[in-house]
Amino acid sequence: MFPDVGLPEVLTLAILAVLLFGPDKLPEIIQSVAEFIRKVRAFSDSAKEEIRSELGPEFKDFEFEDLHPKTFVRKHVLDGDGSGLDLGLDDIRSALDPRKELTEVADAVRNAAADTDSPTAAPPVTLKKTDRPEASARSAFDPDAT
Repeated sequence: MFPDVGLPEVLTLAILAVLLFGPDKLPEIIQSVAEFIRKVRAFSDSAKEEIRSELGPEFKDFEFEDLHPKTFVRKHVLDGDGSGLDLGLDDIRSALDPRKELTEVADAVRNAAADTDSPTAAPPVTLKKTDRPEASARSAFDPDAT
């Protein structure tokens, strides 16, 4: 019920209960709390059974846990057996999957690299330093512009 409550928290609550109520009254309080919890569970179970009987036979397998939003989404939307809502989630996932486009681009790059002998290919890039152009061919430099 409380997944975040561990042994240190339970021991702290027990020590606090003994200090607040005393060892004499503590068993009476534990019994009254347990009785209250039993009454609440019985009331809840009777209310669930009354709702099931009022809904009729078409809702005989109805579970109240299915009304929890996480359970509802998991059961009806993300369910792939066709009994849930058909939202086309598989189509959306495949449309958003970039692997197909990436393989097409990678294949195009490989083909372009393999076809370097064709006349339409760009000239190869050389990494050698070229001579500096003459002063008249260079653009004017304005030191105040920077």
